[in-house]
Amino acid sequence: MDKMLHRLETFTARGSDGRTYAVHGYEHMARVDAFADPQGHWEPTGQAEYKLADGRRVNVDREGLMHVAGSDLRLEPLR
Repeated sequence: MDKMLHRLETFTARGSDGRTYAVHGYEHMARVDAFADPQGHWEPTGQAEYKLADGRRVNVDREGLMHVAGSDLRLEPLR
């Protein structure tokens, strides 16, 4: 099964280090009908992920708190 990421949103967040970061939210898509249509038809899988603009993964817990994977850096959206 072919998969891809589809960017849904981009927002600014303030890090616990005082810096400002761009955070991108993506949904995972899976291609269906690969044989009937050369372009394929993509559908969401129900999975989402967040990354910083530099590619580092952002984990979001059940309360919506964000932190950069593998670090102590916490993020708070500036909305």
